[in-house]
Amino acid sequence: MSATPQKKRASRRVLAAAAGLATVGALVAAMPAGAHDRGQGHGHGHGHGHGHGHKPRTVDVQLLSFNDLHGNLEPPAGSAGNVTKTHPDGTVEAIPAGGVEYLATSLRTARKGNPYSVTAAAGDMVGASPLLSGLFHDEPTIEALNKLKLDVSAVGNHEFDEGAKELARLQNGGCHPVEGCYEKGKKFKGADFPYLAANVTKEKTGKPLLKPYTIWKKNGVKIGFIGVTLEGTPDIVTAEGVKGLKFHDEIKTINKYAKELDRKGVKSIVALIHEGGAPASTSYNYDCDSPGAGDGISGPIVDIAKGITPKVDALVTGHTHQAYVCTVPDPAGKPRMVTSASSFGKLYTDTTLTYDLRTKDIVRTSVKSANHVVSRDQPKASDMTRLIERWNRLAAPIANAPQGYISADINGRGSTAPEKPLGNVIADAQLEGLAPADKGGAQVAFMNPGGIRADLVYKASGSEGDGVVTYGEAFTVQPFTNMMNVVDLTGAQLVAALQQQVSGPNEAAPKILQVSKGLTYTLDLTKTGAARVVTDTIKLNGEAIDPARTYRVAMNEFLAGGGDGFPAFAQGTNKLVGASDLDLFNAYLAAHSSATSPLAPPATDRITVIQ
Repeated sequence: MSATPQKKRASRRVLAAAAGLATVGALVAAMPAGAHDRGQGHGHGHGHGHGHGHKPRTVDVQLLSFNDLHGNLEPPAGSAGNVTKTHPDGTVEAIPAGGVEYLATSLRTARKGNPYSVTAAAGDMVGASPLLSGLFHDEPTIEALNKLKLDVSAVGNHEFDEGAKELARLQNGGCHPVEGCYEKGKKFKGADFPYLAANVTKEKTGKPLLKPYTIWKKNGVKIGFIGVTLEGTPDIVTAEGVKGLKFHDEIKTINKYAKELDRKGVKSIVALIHEGGAPASTSYNYDCDSPGAGDGISGPIVDIAKGITPKVDALVTGHTHQAYVCTVPDPAGKPRMVTSASSFGKLYTDTTLTYDLRTKDIVRTSVKSANHVVSRDQPKASDMTRLIERWNRLAAPIANAPQGYISADINGRGSTAPEKPLGNVIADAQLEGLAPADKGGAQVAFMNPGGIRADLVYKASGSEGDGVVTYGEAFTVQPFTNMMNVVDLTGAQLVAALQQQVSGPNEAAPKILQVSKGLTYTLDLTKTGAARVVTDTIKLNGEAIDPARTYRVAMNEFLAGGGDGFPAFAQGTNKLVGASDLDLFNAYLAAHSSATSPLAPPATDRITVIQ
């Protein structure tokens, strides 16, 4: 999902070095950008054939895939850690899922009995990560993915949160240029798998930033993987993160490299695309191909899938954090598999690609696919437990410090409502911290929903006790450490920003801003486009917004730059840069809660929604 990226996070990293977490090391010379092609075979199996002693005509290749892990090594807490399942009687069950200890077990179990098995990901493996990974610039996640035997991943928008140089370091290894090596005598090795960025080129040279594709080989079986991120990545990442880069059309890029692979004799091709859609149901076991009215899938991936050359045999997608296994017709009108496995390692997709040894192509009519829950009632992978314990020991001095107290879950990421309880808390924290005249004189604050990465969960995550919010938990909610801005905007610009939530690039998938107390309005979802915002209901502290008046408005630097499709915010003037969003959030928790008087979930009565 789109979210505020972490700009210049190293310099704001809560003095990790002072806490004894970092030892200084040098950034090693970069190695070639691509990891080696590698076939990952496991167990035993057989191909399809007739008679005795004849070489089979086809073999089954197992494609295991997932997307949008976002550094969630530990099981995600609260409702953000659940997947929903609809039973035949119509009842819906929430199943706790995810955690890399369980994901490793799931993948290793799935590979058994499959001599041809390849594991691929569709981007956002890192970025917007919980403290356990984020504090260390996601080195723990790359290490975990290496242990998972990931073969290949596309880049997602979040791989660019800290810029192209940091992405190259994640690929090639070397210690962090500012914070050095985190463990004495250990240098970060980088990813064993290639990150693919076919549609990202360097502005100066026009050359690809990373490898556009890789070819997986095993016993004469060859499958090409092309990886792209969404063309709109610059709209959802800070300017610093995408500096010097160009992002190209997904369809044209994939078609270009599919042609190149075809010329090289690679006839079996899978596209890894960090862009997605929304199925008609959020249940992971929803039949996306059911023919009922309103069934199926919508969103950007549908048009992309319809435009990608029939040379591509399957699409592994992501970005929307949805679960689906659908068929979408290719340009020749033939059905083709399009999959996505939710987010945070809660699901994985198991796709069977039947490979014809004579034509070297996938028998498309035989492709089968299903999503599976990464359940928490299976054994944990002990190597992942050791990895988590090792990094947790390094993070503990910072992560475990209490910041505040809550009386119940305050849902953010896990809330599907336009106005989220945790969104109100965050916006109020920003307004309170920036309202004093010397801090910017803010009258209203806005928070983008994609920047809220988790819920605040009442149940203890460690030994801190129920209801205690630790620094690690607060960081997991707001991991970007974005600096806050206070700017002058006219009432007309404020109204335009609210309309941009539901129009322009946000019309198909509205991004409803979280607003501070005092701002109220009605959202009429029965209408279309900008008309969904009922302008004469917009009030600040009970007074109608005056189009000609100037207001002091607080928001993070990402929104202030027009990110997430809000160009009206970029028109702000008289900018004052304040504290980071995380610092304001923690200060608010400290000021408004105690062990005897915890913070309760706030009412959600600022936005009146007409459905």
